[in-house]
Amino acid sequence: MLDLFQRITNELLTDEKEHPVATHIPSTELFSRLDLSLKSYPMDEVTFERVVRELVFASTRTATTGFFNQLFGGRNDKAILGELLSVILNNSMYTYKAAGPQVGVEKVILREVCDMIGWSDKAGGTFAAGGSMTNFMSMLMARDAAAAQARLQGMNLKMIVYTSKESHYSVAKNAAFCGIGRDNVRYLPVDAEGKIELSGIERMIEKDLAGGGLPVMMNLTAGTTVMGAFDPIRAVSEICKKYKLWMHVDGAYCGSVIFSEKYKHLIDGIELVDSFSFNAHKMLGTPLSCSVIVVKDKKHLYDSFSNDASYLYQTDNDGFNLGKTSLQCGRRNDALKFWTLWKSVGTEGLEKIVDHLFALADTARKYVRGNKDYTLYSYDETIAICFNYKGIPARDICTRLYEHSELLVGYGSFKGDEFIRLITINAQNEHQDILNFFVTLEQFVEEHATLFEEQLVV
Repeated sequence: MLDLFQRITNELLTDEKEHPVATHIPSTELFSRLDLSLKSYPMDEVTFERVVRELVFASTRTATTGFFNQLFGGRNDKAILGELLSVILNNSMYTYKAAGPQVGVEKVILREVCDMIGWSDKAGGTFAAGGSMTNFMSMLMARDAAAAQARLQGMNLKMIVYTSKESHYSVAKNAAFCGIGRDNVRYLPVDAEGKIELSGIERMIEKDLAGGGLPVMMNLTAGTTVMGAFDPIRAVSEICKKYKLWMHVDGAYCGSVIFSEKYKHLIDGIELVDSFSFNAHKMLGTPLSCSVIVVKDKKHLYDSFSNDASYLYQTDNDGFNLGKTSLQCGRRNDALKFWTLWKSVGTEGLEKIVDHLFALADTARKYVRGNKDYTLYSYDETIAICFNYKGIPARDICTRLYEHSELLVGYGSFKGDEFIRLITINAQNEHQDILNFFVTLEQFVEEHATLFEEQLVV
């Protein structure tokens, strides 16, 4: 099977150079075009290889020069080494007995991140299965810090959470999951760049207090999903301190600016927060998923997530039994791929990755600003370049590019405008790859003018 894996992988890597976007298969044709069925009898090896290869070659290609659709992309070989090794080792990260030295790998990463923030030895953290999960953990800790009885007796208080109207959609889901309720999430207005507006926050909190509510949490975002905006941490921290709100920064998308001397000012004040999360599978390019959450005081991790189990925690102290600070029990080793990357390139190498993404974004913005056929909607110091081309509706261009297997790029909206959203998240891309994106887009519109003739601005 390792030989088969290598054979298919080598073929895929070769084909990606010629075809950065896989041939589009409409969802309505998926089960007729590919053999995905499961039978009661075994399949012969030759047929098995053919079927697996067809599936791999038809799958979305997220590491190529044609993928700009999501908040991840690229393929870092050092990180992939760690991922493959973690699959072979198949450790579960809940106890030292099951994970051994891999516990040390996770602890070293978390300690380095806490040191970079400037937190004391009281700080700690864990890995979780994605940014939605780390946001959920932060809300649970905020709930329990405000009312310890909630985790024992259930919810009998009207708790309130505050977040930007541009924040991640998981905030509302998480409020439902942990008993706070979707209706008790307050969405704060944003300015022209998508950052939380400070005016009015205290009035909203005072109104909730007067109505018998218990404000418990402020969720800030370091890199909003659409505009890539950074909420002002230091300014909001004064309000959180005044009203004793748990302060979380969701840096899933762009929190990795903490590794860059040039761009870490975008999260100025991060040392003041109660919890902070970032996804190394986004800006840093590790394989999915690799999500980190750290807290200023690790006692909150134990308070909210520790539960004794004599059949599980049989050796070593709690500091090496990571299930005591995790939402999950069985948990795959997501730390090793980050460690192999970090170990190989050093902190300076991670900084270069982050800086390169912003440099690619600068190249894209410069091109858009220098071409009269484009309209720019985003701003500097973000890796999200939001634009429209020749007045053609963004969703039409993005959909046609996808259906014709030319490019994978998405669209978004902000304050009534809808636009193409180019994300420079793939650190393996070069500046010419970004320019080629625009060439491909322009040539496609020209060659398929009949598809857009009703929308084109004369």
